[in-house]
Amino acid sequence: MPRSAAYFDGWYADMAGSAAKDEIMRRHLRLPPYLLSTSSLGWDGIGEVTEALRLSPGDILLDLACGRGGYGLEIAARSGAVLVGVDFSAEAVRQARDLAQRLGRQADFRTGDLAATGLGARSVGAVLCVDAIQFAEQPDAAYREVRRVLAPGGRAVLTCWEPLDPADGRVLGRLRRVNLRAGLTAAGFGDVQVRERPRWRACERAMWQEAVSIDPGDDPALRSFRDEALRSLETFGLIRRVMASATAPLTSAGPLRPADKPGLPVRSAEDTDVGWGDQTEPDDDQRFSRDRPPHWDSA
Repeated sequence: MPRSAAYFDGWYADMAGSAAKDEIMRRHLRLPPYLLSTSSLGWDGIGEVTEALRLSPGDILLDLACGRGGYGLEIAARSGAVLVGVDFSAEAVRQARDLAQRLGRQADFRTGDLAATGLGARSVGAVLCVDAIQFAEQPDAAYREVRRVLAPGGRAVLTCWEPLDPADGRVLGRLRRVNLRAGLTAAGFGDVQVRERPRWRACERAMWQEAVSIDPGDDPALRSFRDEALRSLETFGLIRRVMASATAPLTSAGPLRPADKPGLPVRSAEDTDVGWGDQTEPDDDQRFSRDRPPHWDSA
Protein backbone atom coordinates (compact mmCIF):
# COMPACT_ATOMS: atom_id res chain seq x y z
CA MET A 1 0.00 0.00 0.00
CA PRO A 2 1.21 3.58 -0.63
CA ARG A 3 2.77 5.18 2.42
CA SER A 4 0.98 8.47 3.02
CA ALA A 5 2.24 11.61 4.71
CA ALA A 6 -0.04 10.81 7.65
CA TYR A 7 1.56 7.37 7.99
CA PHE A 8 5.03 8.90 8.11
CA ASP A 9 3.90 11.60 10.54
CA GLY A 10 3.09 8.82 12.99
CA TRP A 11 6.27 6.90 12.16
CA TYR A 12 8.48 9.91 12.85
CA ALA A 13 6.53 10.82 15.99
CA ASP A 14 7.12 7.31 17.34
CA MET A 15 10.85 7.58 16.62
CA ALA A 16 11.12 10.83 18.54
CA GLY A 17 10.31 8.93 21.71
CA SER A 18 12.54 5.91 21.11
CA ALA A 19 16.14 6.39 22.16
CA ALA A 20 16.59 2.61 22.04
CA LYS A 21 15.98 2.40 18.30
CA ASP A 22 18.34 5.29 17.60
CA GLU A 23 21.05 3.65 19.71
CA ILE A 24 20.86 0.38 17.76
CA MET A 25 20.98 2.16 14.41
CA ARG A 26 23.85 4.45 15.43
CA ARG A 27 25.94 1.54 16.64
CA HIS A 28 25.60 -0.52 13.46
CA LEU A 29 25.81 2.44 11.07
CA ARG A 30 28.67 3.99 13.08
CA LEU A 31 26.90 7.32 13.34
CA PRO A 32 27.71 10.03 15.93
CA PRO A 33 25.12 10.74 18.63
CA TYR A 34 24.08 14.05 17.10
CA LEU A 35 23.12 12.57 13.71
CA LEU A 36 19.51 11.40 13.59
CA SER A 37 19.28 8.83 10.81
CA THR A 38 16.30 8.41 8.53
CA SER A 39 17.36 5.18 6.84
CA SER A 40 20.32 2.80 6.86
CA LEU A 41 23.00 5.00 5.30
CA GLY A 42 26.10 4.67 7.46
CA TRP A 43 29.07 6.87 8.24
CA ASP A 44 31.19 5.53 5.37
CA GLY A 45 28.26 5.96 3.01
CA ILE A 46 27.86 9.60 4.01
CA GLY A 47 31.46 10.17 2.99
CA GLU A 48 30.94 8.52 -0.40
CA VAL A 49 27.76 10.48 -1.03
CA THR A 50 29.44 13.75 -0.08
CA GLU A 51 32.29 13.08 -2.49
CA ALA A 52 29.89 12.17 -5.31
CA LEU A 53 27.88 15.40 -4.87
CA ARG A 54 31.02 17.51 -5.57
CA LEU A 55 29.75 20.43 -3.53
CA SER A 56 31.55 23.72 -3.04
CA PRO A 57 30.98 26.23 -0.22
CA GLY A 58 27.86 28.26 -0.96
CA ASP A 59 26.28 25.69 -3.29
CA ILE A 60 22.61 25.00 -2.58
CA LEU A 61 21.94 21.38 -1.66
CA LEU A 62 18.42 19.99 -1.80
CA ASP A 63 17.92 17.03 0.54
CA LEU A 64 14.83 15.48 -1.04
CA ALA A 65 12.71 13.36 1.33
CA CYS A 66 14.99 14.67 4.06
CA GLY A 67 13.27 12.97 6.98
CA ARG A 68 14.70 14.15 10.31
CA GLY A 69 17.40 16.07 8.45
CA GLY A 70 20.49 14.34 9.84
CA TYR A 71 22.09 13.34 6.56
CA GLY A 72 21.63 16.67 4.81
CA LEU A 73 22.86 18.63 7.83
CA GLU A 74 25.99 16.51 8.06
CA ILE A 75 26.82 16.81 4.37
CA ALA A 76 26.17 20.57 4.37
CA ALA A 77 28.45 20.96 7.40
CA ARG A 78 31.23 19.03 5.66
CA SER A 79 30.98 20.89 2.37
CA GLY A 80 29.86 24.39 3.35
CA ALA A 81 26.73 24.01 1.22
CA VAL A 82 23.47 25.84 1.94
CA LEU A 83 20.88 23.21 2.86
CA VAL A 84 17.25 23.07 1.77
CA GLY A 85 15.35 19.99 2.99
CA VAL A 86 11.99 18.88 1.63
CA ASP A 87 9.74 16.14 3.00
CA PHE A 88 6.02 15.46 2.72
CA SER A 89 5.78 14.60 6.42
CA ALA A 90 5.12 17.70 8.50
CA GLU A 91 6.38 15.85 11.57
CA ALA A 92 9.68 15.05 9.84
CA VAL A 93 10.07 18.71 8.90
CA ARG A 94 9.40 19.74 12.49
CA GLN A 95 12.03 17.33 13.83
CA ALA A 96 14.55 18.41 11.20
CA ARG A 97 14.12 22.05 12.18
CA ASP A 98 14.53 21.16 15.85
CA LEU A 99 17.71 19.22 15.08
CA ALA A 100 19.20 22.11 13.08
CA GLN A 101 18.43 24.47 15.96
CA ARG A 102 20.06 22.15 18.52
CA LEU A 103 23.17 21.82 16.37
CA GLY A 104 23.33 25.55 15.64
CA ARG A 105 23.12 24.92 11.89
CA GLN A 106 21.41 27.08 9.30
CA ALA A 107 18.99 25.20 7.04
CA ASP A 108 15.60 25.61 5.41
CA PHE A 109 13.26 22.66 5.94
CA ARG A 110 9.88 22.77 4.23
CA THR A 111 7.02 20.48 3.21
CA GLY A 112 6.88 19.20 -0.35
CA ASP A 113 6.63 16.06 -2.42
CA LEU A 114 9.15 13.93 -4.29
CA ALA A 115 7.51 14.99 -7.53
CA ALA A 116 6.51 18.52 -6.45
CA THR A 117 9.14 20.18 -4.27
CA GLY A 118 7.77 23.71 -4.62
CA LEU A 119 11.24 24.94 -5.62
CA GLY A 120 12.02 26.91 -8.74
CA ALA A 121 13.52 25.47 -11.91
CA ARG A 122 17.35 25.40 -11.95
CA SER A 123 17.33 26.68 -8.36
CA VAL A 124 19.72 24.25 -6.65
CA GLY A 125 23.24 23.07 -7.34
CA ALA A 126 22.86 19.49 -6.08
CA VAL A 127 20.16 17.03 -5.05
CA LEU A 128 20.46 14.27 -2.47
CA CYS A 129 17.79 11.58 -2.04
CA VAL A 130 18.58 8.92 0.56
CA ASP A 131 16.60 5.66 0.31
CA ALA A 132 13.32 7.31 -0.63
CA ILE A 133 12.82 7.46 -4.41
CA GLN A 134 10.85 4.19 -4.20
CA PHE A 135 8.06 5.97 -2.30
CA ALA A 136 7.14 8.20 -5.24
CA GLU A 137 3.68 7.33 -6.53
CA GLN A 138 4.92 8.17 -10.03
CA PRO A 139 8.68 7.49 -10.12
CA ASP A 140 9.18 9.09 -13.54
CA ALA A 141 7.71 12.34 -12.22
CA ALA A 142 10.11 12.27 -9.26
CA TYR A 143 13.16 11.85 -11.50
CA ARG A 144 11.92 14.70 -13.71
CA GLU A 145 11.48 16.91 -10.64
CA VAL A 146 15.09 16.27 -9.61
CA ARG A 147 16.17 17.25 -13.12
CA ARG A 148 13.92 20.33 -13.16
CA VAL A 149 15.24 21.92 -9.96
CA LEU A 150 18.91 21.27 -10.79
CA ALA A 151 20.98 23.97 -12.40
CA PRO A 152 23.02 23.02 -15.48
CA GLY A 153 26.02 20.99 -14.42
CA GLY A 154 24.43 20.21 -11.04
CA ARG A 155 24.81 16.81 -9.42
CA ALA A 156 22.20 14.31 -8.23
CA VAL A 157 23.04 11.45 -5.87
CA LEU A 158 20.45 8.85 -4.93
CA THR A 159 20.81 5.82 -2.68
CA CYS A 160 18.34 2.97 -2.71
CA TRP A 161 17.88 -0.77 -3.22
CA GLU A 162 17.25 -2.48 -6.55
CA PRO A 163 15.83 -5.97 -7.20
CA LEU A 164 18.11 -8.61 -8.64
CA ASP A 165 15.05 -9.77 -10.59
CA PRO A 166 12.35 -7.12 -11.16
CA ALA A 167 9.83 -9.89 -11.80
CA ASP A 168 10.38 -11.60 -8.44
CA GLY A 169 7.08 -11.27 -6.60
CA ARG A 170 8.73 -11.86 -3.24
CA VAL A 171 10.26 -8.37 -3.41
CA LEU A 172 8.10 -5.42 -2.34
CA GLY A 173 6.36 -3.86 -5.31
CA ARG A 174 7.79 -0.40 -4.69
CA LEU A 175 11.32 -1.87 -4.81
CA ARG A 176 10.67 -4.03 -7.87
CA ARG A 177 10.12 -0.89 -9.92
CA VAL A 178 13.37 0.85 -8.82
CA ASN A 179 15.85 1.25 -11.68
CA LEU A 180 18.00 4.27 -10.94
CA ARG A 181 19.94 4.21 -14.19
CA ALA A 182 16.81 4.03 -16.34
CA GLY A 183 14.99 6.69 -14.30
CA LEU A 184 17.83 9.20 -14.33
CA THR A 185 18.61 8.62 -18.01
CA ALA A 186 14.98 9.04 -19.05
CA ALA A 187 14.83 12.31 -17.09
CA GLY A 188 17.66 13.71 -19.21
CA PHE A 189 20.69 13.24 -16.98
CA GLY A 190 24.16 12.51 -18.28
CA ASP A 191 27.15 10.76 -16.73
CA VAL A 192 24.81 8.33 -14.95
CA GLN A 193 26.68 5.85 -12.76
CA VAL A 194 25.13 3.20 -10.52
CA ARG A 195 27.45 1.40 -8.13
CA GLU A 196 26.65 -1.52 -5.88
CA ARG A 197 27.62 -1.06 -2.23
CA PRO A 198 27.98 -4.50 -0.54
CA ARG A 199 29.72 -3.03 2.54
CA TRP A 200 26.68 -0.89 3.27
CA ARG A 201 24.57 -4.02 2.93
CA ALA A 202 26.66 -5.92 5.47
CA CYS A 203 25.98 -3.22 8.09
CA GLU A 204 22.28 -3.45 7.32
CA ARG A 205 22.25 -7.22 7.83
CA ALA A 206 23.87 -6.93 11.26
CA MET A 207 21.41 -4.19 12.24
CA TRP A 208 18.38 -6.22 11.14
CA GLN A 209 19.66 -9.32 12.90
CA GLU A 210 19.84 -7.48 16.19
CA ALA A 211 16.46 -5.82 15.59
CA VAL A 212 14.62 -9.16 15.24
CA SER A 213 16.01 -10.33 18.58
CA ILE A 214 14.78 -7.41 20.68
CA ASP A 215 11.72 -7.30 22.90
CA PRO A 216 10.01 -4.05 21.83
CA GLY A 217 7.74 -3.92 24.85
CA ASP A 218 5.39 -0.94 24.55
CA ASP A 219 7.76 1.05 22.31
CA PRO A 220 5.92 1.49 18.94
CA ALA A 221 9.11 2.54 17.14
CA LEU A 222 10.87 -0.63 18.26
CA ARG A 223 7.89 -2.74 17.19
CA SER A 224 7.97 -1.13 13.75
CA PHE A 225 11.75 -1.58 13.62
CA ARG A 226 11.49 -5.28 14.44
CA ASP A 227 8.73 -5.81 11.88
CA GLU A 228 10.80 -4.07 9.22
CA ALA A 229 13.78 -6.24 10.15
CA LEU A 230 11.74 -9.44 9.74
CA ARG A 231 10.57 -8.38 6.29
CA SER A 232 14.04 -7.21 5.25
CA LEU A 233 15.79 -10.42 6.25
CA GLU A 234 13.21 -12.52 4.38
CA THR A 235 14.17 -10.89 1.09
CA PHE A 236 17.73 -9.83 1.91
CA GLY A 237 19.35 -11.87 -0.85
CA LEU A 238 16.88 -10.69 -3.49
CA ILE A 239 17.94 -7.03 -3.62
CA ARG A 240 21.18 -5.08 -3.90
CA ARG A 241 22.31 -1.84 -2.26
CA VAL A 242 23.19 0.89 -4.75
CA MET A 243 24.29 4.50 -5.04
CA ALA A 244 23.59 6.42 -8.23
CA SER A 245 25.15 9.69 -9.35
CA ALA A 246 24.33 11.83 -12.39
CA THR A 247 24.94 15.27 -13.85
CA ALA A 248 22.42 17.73 -15.27
CA PRO A 249 23.51 18.65 -18.80
CA LEU A 250 25.09 22.03 -19.42
CA THR A 251 23.22 24.51 -21.57
CA SER A 252 24.56 25.75 -24.87
CA ALA A 253 25.95 28.74 -23.00
CA GLY A 254 28.58 26.47 -21.48
CA PRO A 255 29.60 25.82 -17.89
CA LEU A 256 28.24 27.95 -15.08
CA ARG A 257 30.40 30.82 -13.97
CA PRO A 258 30.56 31.57 -10.22
CA ALA A 259 28.28 34.56 -10.71
CA ASP A 260 25.73 32.33 -12.46
CA LYS A 261 25.21 29.97 -9.54
CA PRO A 262 21.52 29.77 -8.61
CA GLY A 263 20.20 31.92 -5.80
CA LEU A 264 18.19 30.72 -2.84
CA PRO A 265 14.95 29.01 -3.82
CA VAL A 266 11.88 31.21 -3.56
CA ARG A 267 9.33 29.95 -1.04
CA SER A 268 6.24 28.79 -2.87
CA ALA A 269 2.77 30.04 -2.00
CA GLU A 270 1.80 26.51 -1.00
CA ASP A 271 4.64 26.10 1.49
CA THR A 272 3.67 26.04 5.14
CA ASP A 273 5.46 27.23 8.25
CA VAL A 274 5.24 23.85 9.90
CA GLY A 275 7.06 23.49 13.20
CA TRP A 276 7.45 27.14 14.18
CA GLY A 277 4.58 27.20 16.67
CA ASP A 278 3.33 30.68 17.43
CA GLN A 279 6.51 32.29 16.16
CA THR A 280 6.81 33.76 12.71
CA GLU A 281 9.19 31.77 10.54
CA PRO A 282 12.23 33.85 9.53
CA ASP A 283 12.51 34.87 5.91
CA ASP A 284 15.05 33.05 3.77
CA ASP A 285 17.41 36.02 3.70
CA GLN A 286 17.46 36.02 7.51
CA ARG A 287 18.13 32.29 7.76
CA PHE A 288 20.94 31.95 5.24
CA SER A 289 24.41 33.30 4.65
CA ARG A 290 26.49 32.45 1.62
CA ASP A 291 29.58 32.62 3.87
CA ARG A 292 30.77 29.43 5.51
CA PRO A 293 29.52 29.49 9.13
CA PRO A 294 32.43 29.57 11.62
CA HIS A 295 31.30 26.49 13.54
CA TRP A 296 31.69 24.30 10.42
CA ASP A 297 35.44 24.98 10.40
CA SER A 298 35.79 24.02 14.06
CA ALA A 299 33.55 20.95 14.00
